[in-house]
Amino acid sequence: MNRVLATALAVLLLAVVVPSTAPASAATAEQRYSNAAFSSTNAQREQRDRAELRKNRCLTRFAVKQAKRMARQREIFHQDLGPILRRCGLSMVGENVAVGYTTGRSVVREGWMKSEGHRANILQPRYRLMGIGARKAGGSWYVAQVFGRK
Repeated sequence: MNRVLATALAVLLLAVVVPSTAPASAATAEQRYSNAAFSSTNAQREQRDRAELRKNRCLTRFAVKQAKRMARQREIFHQDLGPILRRCGLSMVGENVAVGYTTGRSVVREGWMKSEGHRANILQPRYRLMGIGARKAGGSWYVAQVFGRK
């Protein structure tokens, strides 16, 4: 009887100690889109010997807010960059916006890199920080990319 009880107890303890094999919470579509755009932006910079941009929480908050505003209004427009400079403690800031690209990679490669002004922001050697926000509305992605330097 003691052997059966000990075995049952060991199985019970094992069940408690072994971590669950259930998959971790999947990234949202917005996160996947933004992560792909972030990686693609750094790939473009790396190809041209530019420093890799680091994610910045403050810039990401502004980018997400902008993407949400554009999606809600179903139009693209730039936000006032002055508050970003002040609230994020930056010495310089820039922004790219877009609508209609189906993936984060395509917005960088097919959109921004083929536009002189947007490309200049992506390749600006003085930028060190970036935040990206993406929201889908009416079947289209609205994207904001904010760059900065402390």
